[in-house]
Amino acid sequence: MDKNQFAAFLACAVVPPVINQIQMNTKEPTLDTINKFYHSNVYKLLEDENTKMWHYSALTLFKMYESECKTGKIDFPEEAA
Repeated sequence: MDKNQFAAFLACAVVPPVINQIQMNTKEPTLDTINKFYHSNVYKLLEDENTKMWHYSALTLFKMYESECKTGKIDFPEEAA
C-alpha cells in the first residue's frame, strides 16, 4: 500500500472509531477531539505503517491515547512487547 492509500485507510477506517471512543469518554467537541488526536504521539506512531498499530482496536488505541494525555507516556498493549 502506498503512503496515500495508507493515509486514506487511516482517515476512513481507523481514526473515526478512535475519535468516537475519545468523545464517548471526554465529551469534548468533535473538532477539538480530532485536532488533539491528530497532534498526539499515538497518531504519529499510528501513521507509520511499519508500527502495525492500525491492527489495534479502537478501544486499545483510545487507551493508549488516554495514557498519553494523562501521563505523557504511551502504554503499549502486552502483545506489542
